[in-house]
Amino acid sequence: MTENVWTRWPSREALGPRGVSRPRRLLAWAVRLLVVGALVWSAFHDSRIQGWVAVAGAGGVLVAGGLAWALFRTTLEHRLWPSLALLLMLLGLAAGAEAADFRSPAAVLWCGCAIAALERLPLGAALPAASVGFAAFAVVNDDSGVTSATAIAGMALAGYALRLDAEARGTTQRLLTQERAARVAEAESAALAERARIAREIHDVLAHSLSAQLVHLEAARLLIERGADREQILDRVVAARGMARDGLEETRQSLSALRGELTPLEDFLTDLVRTSDGSEVTVGGERRPLPVEASQAVRRVAQEALTNARKHAPGAKVRVRLEYGRHEVTLDVRDSGGSPGELAEVGGGYGLLGMRERAELLGGSLAAGPDEEGFVVTLKVPV
Repeated sequence: MTENVWTRWPSREALGPRGVSRPRRLLAWAVRLLVVGALVWSAFHDSRIQGWVAVAGAGGVLVAGGLAWALFRTTLEHRLWPSLALLLMLLGLAAGAEAADFRSPAAVLWCGCAIAALERLPLGAALPAASVGFAAFAVVNDDSGVTSATAIAGMALAGYALRLDAEARGTTQRLLTQERAARVAEAESAALAERARIAREIHDVLAHSLSAQLVHLEAARLLIERGADREQILDRVVAARGMARDGLEETRQSLSALRGELTPLEDFLTDLVRTSDGSEVTVGGERRPLPVEASQAVRRVAQEALTNARKHAPGAKVRVRLEYGRHEVTLDVRDSGGSPGELAEVGGGYGLLGMRERAELLGGSLAAGPDEEGFVVTLKVPV
């Protein structure tokens, strides 16, 4: 709902001193002091104004200053009735000054009240208040009607121009405040996203490494229970140690990835399938560097898919294909199938759900399921 223009106050940012440059503030105070000095001189240079009249005049100047400061505060707080009351006091003070033959201070008070009303009050209250001030000035002004009308029109335009200038400054202040808040929110969001990325990366590395170690340690436990020979058990323990070593290396790679330092993706996939007999890696499309998040998603999905293949279809051949498309990169991991291993029921890492979540976070997709031969995992990530 649009606020009524006649009852709308200038914003607090517009009425306050915030956002006003120091040179402009110094100029405004210099003008005020000059006007007050000129009024005091014009009022008291007359030899007829002496004694108690001079004291009353000085007191009137102080009272006018206090009322003007109070008017500044009440308009800043958008308090209409106290502001109108203070304006009436200032207009009454001007009338008293005129009666005491302080004509110049009276004229300045009348015109100043009118201009201040146009600058700082809602238009519905500003126009009547300004009309009273300008009417009083026109009554006591000795100039011709055309001159008085021209002066009043100029002062009214000046008051409204000050209002527009203040509102523009207030709008600028609000926009700057909103921009700063947006930047703070953006920085906080980026920090949270980075923390989530680091946490996800560490989790995926640990999940894969610990899952692989668990496979071999569980195999060693089963071999011990069945009374297997020492060499078989030792092979599993050595494999678990190798997985721990690989996990440490993956952790180092993850830290390098967080710094933006990654080994080529093709080399990583080749090293990943090196220990599997008959497994192969093929790459299609035009090779190019990938964003860190996309590259890490491909690496982690390949690791998890190979771990699942070794666990659920031991000895199966695995074919890994990486296809660089124009707008996306596709990873396809297929195994030749086989009988489930004795460790198929052992808990794994973050599994298919974690892989799918990682893909969806990047706007991609993941499909996993059996095919004619064995099991296939397909990841598509936009780049």
